[in-house]
Amino acid sequence: MKLKRILTVLLVVLLLGVAFCTIAYAAPTGDVAGAIEGTWNQASGQIKTVVNKVVFPAIDLILTVFFFAKLGTAYFDYRKHGQFEWAAPAILFACLVFTLTAPLYIWQILGM
Repeated sequence: MKLKRILTVLLVVLLLGVAFCTIAYAAPTGDVAGAIEGTWNQASGQIKTVVNKVVFPAIDLILTVFFFAKLGTAYFDYRKHGQFEWAAPAILFACLVFTLTAPLYIWQILGM
């Protein structure tokens, strides 16, 4: 009974693998590197758009929330202890400035 169940599961996995596998041809000449470069050239514009319009703004939003939260907690610590800690807010501000300006130069560094 157990062997029959295992064989059934393996058969289903094999059939699904055959059904969803596709053959990828590089080119009539067999130039695999050229096929990869062509795919990258087609997709790089879309990747750049998604990163500029989704990834960087999401990171900026998260860093902004953390920056203001840390600034608030640093202020309350200042009121409690009389000493303002600048290190954490300064690091978060530097990271925020870096990610806000990153789309202007990151693509030249990456060669896109």
